[in-house]
Amino acid sequence: MADALGTSTMRAALVGIDFGAVDFSASLEELALLARSAGAEPITTITAKRSAPDPAYFVGSGKADEIAQAATVDNADIVIFNHALSPAQQRNLERRLNRRVIDRTSLILDIFAQRAKSHEGKLQVELAQLQHLATRLIRGWTHLERQKGGIGLRGPGETQLETDRRLIGERVKALRARLVKLRKQHETQRRQRGRNNTFSVSLVGYTNAGKSTLFNTLTKAGVYVANQLFATLDTTSRRLYLNDEVGSVVISDTVGFVRELPHQLVAAFRATLEETIHADLLLHVVDGSSPVRMEQIEQVNDVLREIGADHIPQILVWNKIDAADLQPGVERDEYDKISRVFISARSGAGLDLLRDAIVEAAGSARGSSPENEEQDDAVPNASDDDSPDDSDDDLGDRIPTSTPVGPQ
Repeated sequence: MADALGTSTMRAALVGIDFGAVDFSASLEELALLARSAGAEPITTITAKRSAPDPAYFVGSGKADEIAQAATVDNADIVIFNHALSPAQQRNLERRLNRRVIDRTSLILDIFAQRAKSHEGKLQVELAQLQHLATRLIRGWTHLERQKGGIGLRGPGETQLETDRRLIGERVKALRARLVKLRKQHETQRRQRGRNNTFSVSLVGYTNAGKSTLFNTLTKAGVYVANQLFATLDTTSRRLYLNDEVGSVVISDTVGFVRELPHQLVAAFRATLEETIHADLLLHVVDGSSPVRMEQIEQVNDVLREIGADHIPQILVWNKIDAADLQPGVERDEYDKISRVFISARSGAGLDLLRDAIVEAAGSARGSSPENEEQDDAVPNASDDDSPDDSDDDLGDRIPTSTPVGPQ
């Protein structure tokens, strides 16, 4: 599918409606970051307050005219709404504004389409895009008249809309079948790791919180890192040696979360997110310098609840303490378990404390399971038949044996 924003930089007018949310300003700032991540340049922002969306234009006809005037004055190529628009609202706005209109869901789908690198990631994004597109085909074509046949073939025929829906349905079915196959392959890999009693750790957190930087610092994996939203999408797993007592653990870097993450993406990326569901420990990476970090923590926890991972033990990793003027440290809960670790993934400050926290969590988990007393610290290689060549979470020969990593 074509990217929602095309390949060149576009001038974008951003629209945000305040329905009384506490983090409205932060949400608008995030929309600007999303737009830039997709390749657009925000040139103006239009805001308004409403108690409820307008059924026809979401913003009301008067505000729609104001947006149209601002977009014309600033020569905007596209208008991006910080909300999910219905198909009818999107069509009405495009007619009234006389320019392309996309919503927050389409924007995030476009970013995912640009960033997906692995075979599985591309399949997941395409599935999410098709599911989103299927709801927006109504009157999306000018050639909806019934097709007329020749002699012996006269009749209602099939509209282009029905044809498009049928083709999309067939493609969605094929994509789901391929993702089910990949899901079974991942399950085989996880069972093999389980037989070897390998402790599994997943990095989760809000996008741009520093998960990939932390992952690289711990494992020397070389995962792509950038100061942008959704810099990496595909799950990457590596083996990390801790000490002689615990041995090695498997640590996985997963896709970042964001407020109002489209449900299509959560559903499509379920196979990827299941690496999180089956983890023994979650390291919830938090941008300690963000003024809305508590809201971001709750957004991540909402997604974890949605995918059924809210029961997994979790340690909050308070990252970017250098930017927040904090010191490395550890906090414990009422049960004397480590609940929060303060670190800087970029400078390496506090990483020794984080490693100790993982060792403590792994030791506690193995101590509570008698069958885990005799363990094999090695991470098994998945068979070639079970592993797609370009799957980033394949724990095959591409996983190096990491050496102990301390503060850098």
